[in-house]
Amino acid sequence: MSADTLLPLLKSTFGFDAFRGRQAEVVGRVMAGERTLAVMPTGAGKSLTYQLPAVALDGCVVVVSPLIALMHDQLRGARAAGIRAASLTSVDADWADTRQAYRDGGLDLLYIAPERATGEGFRSLMAARRPALFAIDEAHCVSEWGHDFRPDYRLLRPLLDAFPDVPRLALTATADKHTREDILVQLGIPAEGLILAGFDRPNIRYRVGPRVSPARQLTDFIIANPGPGIVYCPTRDGTERMAEKLAAATGRRVAAYHAGLDPERRAQVQHDFVASEDGIVTATVAFGMGIDKPDVRFVAHAGLPKSIESYYQETGRAGRDGDPAEALMLWGAEDFARARMRLGELPDARIAGERARLNALAALVETVECRRALLLRHFGEVPPERCGNCDNCLDPPRQVDATVLAQKLLSAVYRTGQSYGAGHVEAVLTGRSDERIASRGHDKLSVFGIVEGEEARLIKPLVRTLVAREALETTEHGGLMFGPAGRAVMKGETPVLMAEPPVKRTQRASRGDRAEANPVGDPLFDALRAMRRELAAEAQVPPYVIFHDAVLRAMANERPATRSELGTIPGVGARKLEAWGDAFLDVIRQH
Repeated sequence: MSADTLLPLLKSTFGFDAFRGRQAEVVGRVMAGERTLAVMPTGAGKSLTYQLPAVALDGCVVVVSPLIALMHDQLRGARAAGIRAASLTSVDADWADTRQAYRDGGLDLLYIAPERATGEGFRSLMAARRPALFAIDEAHCVSEWGHDFRPDYRLLRPLLDAFPDVPRLALTATADKHTREDILVQLGIPAEGLILAGFDRPNIRYRVGPRVSPARQLTDFIIANPGPGIVYCPTRDGTERMAEKLAAATGRRVAAYHAGLDPERRAQVQHDFVASEDGIVTATVAFGMGIDKPDVRFVAHAGLPKSIESYYQETGRAGRDGDPAEALMLWGAEDFARARMRLGELPDARIAGERARLNALAALVETVECRRALLLRHFGEVPPERCGNCDNCLDPPRQVDATVLAQKLLSAVYRTGQSYGAGHVEAVLTGRSDERIASRGHDKLSVFGIVEGEEARLIKPLVRTLVAREALETTEHGGLMFGPAGRAVMKGETPVLMAEPPVKRTQRASRGDRAEANPVGDPLFDALRAMRRELAAEAQVPPYVIFHDAVLRAMANERPATRSELGTIPGVGARKLEAWGDAFLDVIRQH
């Protein structure tokens, strides 16, 4: 039976007059009993390639899927389409009935998690009645080269091989060339079984920028983008703080979601979001993979995603209905610093691959070229040079050669001892002497005051660039030190090209002094000042010696959660971070 002969069934079951993209090829291979790996972008209709055969084939299609939420979302949709579907998960109470329905031929579709599919009990169930098809969703999880490797997926091969005549269909939206090749090997699919439908999501507009004041940046973004949305935050606490800020600033319904919430609360947040027309969720990456919601209008990242693959998958949750959608990523140098520190925790065999992924992310956030083109090239495609629907295409940045400035910056880091934060190094380079600089003799260094004028405003973004490129790293206490690529930059062997930071659109004259004024009635800012007074009294020094008001304002705006994050704020050097950092972090956590 060919795919074309299924068109009446496609219409009657799903209401579609024709297949989309390469669905027909995938369905055709399934109906011919062949083994297939289909790489299709989110929103391209992957689930239909096994749900339609589930209705057409004699027997039950078994779908291995990693998330209960995803299974249950698809289960509801399948049942709504008239498909006899069930699942065997830890939260299903009707296990015995489901197993009996399978034995009796009463199911078209059965969903199961990989850790349950690999047990002897499930294999015995399959032996009792031969399945019509094994479909392995999120198949990139089977590969150690994939961005979301799960060991349980590696255990699926014995189950598949126990039924060699049953066709197998692996599906993923996210797999680079190396990962695709590994999936084919791990799941026993021939090379000619690969169907690559492409990765482009032309309806998504990509924007990437430095994280300056995330709550304000995200507020502006949300106000400009009505409709449901997801804001990914790096930490659990961050999701809750951001939810409070965004709800207050936008007047929208905003709920936090993370693994630390009790199951009932997580289920409620997910339910409300799926049912809403304008709800917003601030979440860790635990949220979204199991959400089958077509009308998400935006996805924002308040920090660096794990990899380009993760970024592509997470942003792909926007605009599944094909209507315009927006993706915003805010990043900082500290994101790369933390990510590179985590590399040391990985097995040796995985470090090179994860470092390559991190470097690919650095290229994405730094590029002055089309971001979509870079994304698509990462997955092996040959796209046009310009897409017309990313920030760099819509408002092209000017590229500047910052090689000499990078050498000055690295020289200042080296000559000050590779232990001071970005604010101190910037002050030395621009010749802003204070008691701390003078007491250490840094105003006598050859690098003191060698940067001025327009060049000075490039220092902060250049620090981000050099950290992203591994020319700089951050110390445990927030100072800057040379990274693996630092010496090549110092010697002029590696040029440093970067996007010129945009000039602030608001004129200084129209701002008055509001941008410089201390926040009035801000409980966090007041609490930080109180802590500063207490520490100053203990140290018997004036309060400004602890931290200037500008530093406290930055703390109140950015709400750093760790020493590393606090150390990136200008004015927080290694020593002060060591002496007083924990005290200020405690205040921030309490507000």
